[in-house]
Amino acid sequence: MNAAFFALLRHELVLAWRQGSASGMAVAFFMVTVAMFPLGVGPAPNTLMIIAPGVIWVAALLSALLSLERMFNTDIEDGFMEQLVISSQPMEMVVGVKALGHWLVTGLPLVVASPILAVLMQMEWDAAVMLMVSLLLGTPGLSFIGAIGGALTAMVKKGGMLVALLILPLYVPTLIFGVSAVDAVMNGGNSSPHLMLLGALSLASVALAPFAAAAAIRLAVE
Repeated sequence: MNAAFFALLRHELVLAWRQGSASGMAVAFFMVTVAMFPLGVGPAPNTLMIIAPGVIWVAALLSALLSLERMFNTDIEDGFMEQLVISSQPMEMVVGVKALGHWLVTGLPLVVASPILAVLMQMEWDAAVMLMVSLLLGTPGLSFIGAIGGALTAMVKKGGMLVALLILPLYVPTLIFGVSAVDAVMNGGNSSPHLMLLGALSLASVALAPFAAAAAIRLAVE
């Protein structure tokens, strides 16, 4: 099982490297979207600092959506997914590896890039650190929840808009708790309850989303 897990993860990372434009586009979109806000609302530090958590988190959600459409499509188109379905490997593990690969090439770079954007949005250092922590806890949930949408639209050509319609409502709790954790630090409050709820959402998505996505993939391939 461990050998199969790491072999599949290596396959995902190699595939992402070959399709480097998709993950790079997500990070570029994230940074450009946030960078546009000071131009739109003005350079006033107080205004930027107030809206920064929401702006950065919304940009992260939208960036995560960009590559969901191709999470399963490539493997379905070349027949690799069909081989996995008829193999002895559990589809739940396959889906989990693909979601993990998505987070490593999309979610993790967003976390790394967030301090630069926090400085751009005039955030103080403690709030910027909390932003990184909240993204680190929340973005795995975005990838695993997104796997459900990617699986449901795996056979739909140009299904990016459909993925967004299916998945964005499920992202709302993660958005709320992620922004609330940063706001709590900025206002001198306690961020621990928000972080615990954010972590619980990600853990629940890691535990449950592979089963739903695996069922959708079996239907798509059959």
